[in-house]
Amino acid sequence: MLETVLDVLKNSAADDYEVTQSVTTGWEFYFIRHDLDQNRAKKVEHIRVKVYKKVDDGQFLGFASGEVPVDSSEEEIKKYIDGLIYQASLVKNRPYELCAPKDAEAIDVSVPDAKEEAARFLKTFASVEETESEYLNSYEIFYNITRRRFITSRGIDITEVYPSSALDVVVNAKNEEHEIELYRYYTLGSCDEEYIRREIEDTLRYGRDRLVTKPTPKLGECPVLFSTDAAIEIYNYFLDNLDTAYVYRKMSSFELGKPISEDIRGDKVTLEARRVLPNSSENFAYDRDGAPIRDLVLMKDSIPEAYWGSRMFSQYMGLEDSFSVSNWVISGGTKSEEELRSGTYLEIVEFSDFQVDSITGDIFGEIRLAYYHDGDIITPVSGGSVSGDLKEALKEMYMSVNTRHFNNVEIPSVTRLEKVTVTGIE
Repeated sequence: MLETVLDVLKNSAADDYEVTQSVTTGWEFYFIRHDLDQNRAKKVEHIRVKVYKKVDDGQFLGFASGEVPVDSSEEEIKKYIDGLIYQASLVKNRPYELCAPKDAEAIDVSVPDAKEEAARFLKTFASVEETESEYLNSYEIFYNITRRRFITSRGIDITEVYPSSALDVVVNAKNEEHEIELYRYYTLGSCDEEYIRREIEDTLRYGRDRLVTKPTPKLGECPVLFSTDAAIEIYNYFLDNLDTAYVYRKMSSFELGKPISEDIRGDKVTLEARRVLPNSSENFAYDRDGAPIRDLVLMKDSIPEAYWGSRMFSQYMGLEDSFSVSNWVISGGTKSEEELRSGTYLEIVEFSDFQVDSITGDIFGEIRLAYYHDGDIITPVSGGSVSGDLKEALKEMYMSVNTRHFNNVEIPSVTRLEKVTVTGIE
C-alpha cells in the first residue's frame, strides 16, 4: 500500500510531498471494578499524506494533508491525492524550504514486550489501595507499540519505533448521602507502577474529600497553590510564547535576550526542550517535519534564549536549526513544598475546567475541589472560580525545588501564585 501511494505521488502534479506511515500493534483491556469485561489485540495501519503546490509561478506555496484509507485502490488513491493537490493550490502561504535529510543522534528506546507490559499494568491496578467507600469503578488499559516511517520528496526516509500507553480510569466515592464519580485519562510510555498508583490513590482521596466540602469562601485576591497536572497550563504559557508561530504572527511579545517581565520578585522560569524524558510517549529523534530534535535551553531565568517551532514559521524567521518540541522541562524553583504550604492559601486540586490563555495571559477555572488553609485549619471546599492575569502573577510566582513528571512534561511539584482572585459562593 505504501509503495502504491509513493508511486502515485511521484507521478502527480505535487511539487513536493511528505508521507507518514504508522503501524501500531497493541493490547486493550476493559475492566468493570476488577473484573475483565473485554480484551483484544490490535494491529492498525495509517498512511497520512501532505502535498505541496507552488502557486502563481512560485510566489506562494500551498499545502494540504489527509489520510489515505489503507484499503483504497490505486485509482481511488490517485483521485484522493489529486483532490489534495487542488486544495493546496488554493492556499497562498509565503514559500519556504522544506527540511533536507539530516542525521539525528539515535535514541535508545526500550520497547518492552507487549505481553509482559500488559501484565505489569494489571498487577499495578490490582495493587491500588481501595476501601468500601472509595474504589475503582472501571478502567481501560491501552498499550501500543508504534513503528512510524516518514518519507519526503526531498530524500528524508526515517523510521522510529516507540511505546505509548493510555489509561481511562473512573473512580467512585460515596457516603450515606451521596455518590460521585471522578474521571481520569493518563498518557505515558510504558507502565510506571509508582506513578499510576500515586495518581489513582490521590484521586480516591479527592473523591472522599469531595463528599464533605463546604462552599468556597469569597477570598478575593489571595495566594493559590497548584499541585496537580493543571499546573501544566501555567507553564504552557511560556512554551507557547516561544513558538515561532506565535512570535511571527505577533501574538507573543517574548524577545531573545530580554526578560519576559520587569520587577520579578518571585522565582524565575527556566524552560528546556528535551529529546528524552523517562517513560515519555514522545521520545523522538525527529519532529513531524523531519528536523532533528535536540536538548535546548529555550528560556533561562525568565530570559528567552531560543525559539522553537514548525519548519514553516521557523523559515519565515530565518531559523535553520529549529524544531518542534516533544518533551520539555521547567526547572525547580527555590522553595521547599513546606515553605510554599505556609500561611493562608487555597490549594486547588480539581477543576471543572482550567485554562491559561497563551496570548492574553488570562487565568480562569471553575473549582471542584480545593483545600482552604487558614492557619492550622484545613477545609475542603468546592464551587466558585479562580481568575487572574499570569503576566502580572508571574512577577510573584514561587516554585518548589522538587519536580514532578507527567508523560512528556516535567514541572515543579508545587506552584504558588501570590495574587489570584478567588470568587467563592459562600
